[in-house]
Amino acid sequence: MLTPAFDLSQDPDFLTVAIRVPYARVSEFDVYFEGVDFKFYAKPYFLRLNLPGRVVENGSEQGSYDADKGIFTIRLPKETPGQHFEGLNMLTALLAPRKPRTAKPLVEEIGASEVSEEVVEDDDDEFSWDIEQTPYEEVPGSALNPQCYYGFGNLRSGVLQRLQDELSEIIDVKDPDFTPAAERRQKRLAAELAKFDPDHYLADFFEDEPIEQVLKYNPWWNDMYSKMKASLGKSKKPEDHAALVTFSEEEKYQLRKFANKSYLLDKTAQHQVYYGLIDILLAYCYETRVTEGERNVESAWNVRKLSPTLCWFETWTNVHEILVSFARRVLCYPLYRHFKLVMKACTDTAKILQLGKSAVLKCLLDIHKIFQENDPAYILNDLYISDYCVWIQKTKSKRLSTLAEALKEVSLTKAQLGLELEELEAAALLVQEEETSGKAGRSSPGPCESSEDSTEESETEDSSEAEESDSSTCSDGKDGALAGDGPHPGLMEPIISLQGSSLERGLSALLLSDGEAPENTDPQEAVISQGLPLASSGAPGGHRPLIQELGDQLSTTLQISTAQDSTAECGTEVGTGDQ
Repeated sequence: MLTPAFDLSQDPDFLTVAIRVPYARVSEFDVYFEGVDFKFYAKPYFLRLNLPGRVVENGSEQGSYDADKGIFTIRLPKETPGQHFEGLNMLTALLAPRKPRTAKPLVEEIGASEVSEEVVEDDDDEFSWDIEQTPYEEVPGSALNPQCYYGFGNLRSGVLQRLQDELSEIIDVKDPDFTPAAERRQKRLAAELAKFDPDHYLADFFEDEPIEQVLKYNPWWNDMYSKMKASLGKSKKPEDHAALVTFSEEEKYQLRKFANKSYLLDKTAQHQVYYGLIDILLAYCYETRVTEGERNVESAWNVRKLSPTLCWFETWTNVHEILVSFARRVLCYPLYRHFKLVMKACTDTAKILQLGKSAVLKCLLDIHKIFQENDPAYILNDLYISDYCVWIQKTKSKRLSTLAEALKEVSLTKAQLGLELEELEAAALLVQEEETSGKAGRSSPGPCESSEDSTEESETEDSSEAEESDSSTCSDGKDGALAGDGPHPGLMEPIISLQGSSLERGLSALLLSDGEAPENTDPQEAVISQGLPLASSGAPGGHRPLIQELGDQLSTTLQISTAQDSTAECGTEVGTGDQ
C-alpha cells in the first residue's frame, strides 16, 4: 500500500482532508471516520490519520473528486463546532497510530499516576529552565575508556567508531566515543582561541558595508512575525499561528517519509534538547541572513561549524553559555565576523521560537535538506536533525514561547567572549585617529623655507618687507630656489620629525642661525620647517650635501607639521637670521 499525499485545513465547523490519489480506481474507495480516527482506502493507496480533534458523522459530511488533479476532498463536521484543531500541518504526528490505552506500556515510571499522555503534557506547560546541579565528583582512575554519549538527547553512543575518516570532515571533536563532555568543551575553547584572527575582525569592524547590507535582509519569518503580532494586538489572546506557516510539497513529502518515534527523555535530557535547538537555530539564522536565503556550497559548512552542538557534540545547561559560544564561533570562523550579526541572529531565533513549532519545523526541514545534499554532512541528519523534525511535532508551542522569552532576557556583551574585543577596537580607533590627523597635516600648506643664500638679499631689504615675507611665504626666490610667487614643488614633500635625545642636538644645530635655540620650542615636538629644495638646476650647490648629511644622521618617520607650527617656526627663523 502507498501512503498518498494529503493536506488538512479547517473552518469553524468543518475539517477538510484533501488526498491526492492520481492512480487510484475512483469507483472503489472507502472512507471511515469516528472521533479522532480517520481511514481512507482507494487501491493502491491507504491513509490512516490520528486527528488532533474529534469529528462526527451527522449527515453534513461532504466529499468530492477532481478528476483532472486526482484529488479527493472530504469535509468532516467537527463534534464541537467552533473548536480549533492544532497541529494540522504536523504530518508525521498525524500519521502515527493512536496508542492503545488499555495495553500496559513496555517501559513505565514507577510510582507515576495513571494519567493520559495529553494530561501530562498539559500539566507540564509551566516548564522550568533551571536545572538541578550536583557537586563535582572525581572520576575514579580505574574507569578506563568510559563510554560517552552524543546525538539527539544524548541517546547515541559507540556508533561513530567506524566513521572516523568521514567524521573528520564534518565534526571537530576527535574520537567522540571516548571524549567526555568536559574535555570536549576545553578543546573547543582552545581551538576557538587559536582560530581567532584580530586582523580579520578589525577589517569587518571598520569596513562594514557588506555587513550592513546583510543586516537589512528580510527573511521569511519577519513577515510572519509581524502578522502574528498584529493578530495578537487585535485579539489580545494567544492562538495557534500554524496557519501563518505553509509547507511546500517537497517539505510535506519529507514529513511523510520520517519514521514516527517516541523519545524517553528525563528532565535533564529534555533541557539539553531544547538548548541544542537554540544552538542549531542560531547557526541557521546566521546562514540564512549572510546568504540572503540563497543556499550555496558553503551553507552546510556554515550551519555545522557555527553550532557546537553539531560539530563538537556540545551539551548546555543555560541559554547564556549558548550565546557566548555562538558569538565566539561567529567571530572566529565564517566570512563575515561582526558582533552585530550575532545579535541579529539572536533576534531572529527568538522570532522563530515565538512563531511556534510550525516555523521551527520549517527551519529544521531546510537544515535537513542542506545536510542531505552535502556528503558526508548527512550523518548529522541521522544523529540530530531527523530526530528533531519528529520530536518538534509533539512539543507544545507554549514551551517554545517560554524558551524565546528566556533567550530575549539574556544580555550578551563583547567582554564576556574572552577575546579582548574592546581592547582591540580601542587600539584600532586610536591608530585611526592618528592616521586621520596625519592626513589632515599632509593636506595643510607646506612650511616656509629659509635659505642661507637668501641672507644677503634679506639684509638689503626693508624691515617691513621682511615682516611681509614672514607673514606670507617667508621666501625671496631670487637664487632660483623658488620660482615666482608660487610654492616650490619641493615644499610639499614630508618634513622630517626629530625625536629622541640624539636627534635633539641635530635639531638645535639645524634651527640655530645665530647660535641660540628659539624660545618656547620643545625639542621633542619640533619639526624642521626649512623646506630645503630638492636638487634642481637653480638650487645652490651647498644645499644638497646638507640634505644628504641630514638623511645620514636622522632615521625617523616622516611627519608634517601643522600650518600653525610652520608659521611660528618660520617667523622664528627669519627673525634670528644672520645679519
